[in-house]
Amino acid sequence: MPTKLAAGAALPEITLPTVGGGHATIGGKHDRWQAIFVYRGLHCPLCKGYLAKVQEKKDDFAEQGADILFVSGDPKEKAEAFAQEVGLTLPVAYGLSVEQMKALGLYVSIPRSDAETDRPFPEPGLFVANPDGEAHIVEISNAPFVRPELDLIVRGLKAAGGGYPIRGTMA
Repeated sequence: MPTKLAAGAALPEITLPTVGGGHATIGGKHDRWQAIFVYRGLHCPLCKGYLAKVQEKKDDFAEQGADILFVSGDPKEKAEAFAQEVGLTLPVAYGLSVEQMKALGLYVSIPRSDAETDRPFPEPGLFVANPDGEAHIVEISNAPFVRPELDLIVRGLKAAGGGYPIRGTMA
């Protein structure tokens, strides 16, 4: 069972390689907001459709001061194939370990068969971190069928940037 990441807590700082070279860091201080979309992997057709929609909304996120990062536990080759197949131009980070998945509070699944994939993988998650690296919005799922509605996330970013407080902080 994952440990829930507390609203307002600092996201664990995790640096991962990205498709096309370079690295991206989840958490920590940034100049802008981070919208981190964790996806299951190359094997997931629902992830492909959803992240294609996220890609289409990139200007809406940018207008609210947010950078988008896609993250998976896939190895480099699968992350590259995913990005190419979906037509992603935004950063795609890969190699998220099971320990890192658990540190983010994600649900982790074991493949049903080798036809699905060859390693444990994260179920979907969205983390919107403010420039201080705090979890302002957290949405995790234990199945591929539940994803946040993107227009609501953009509206949430607008409200948060306007001073709307981090909600759900009462222990």
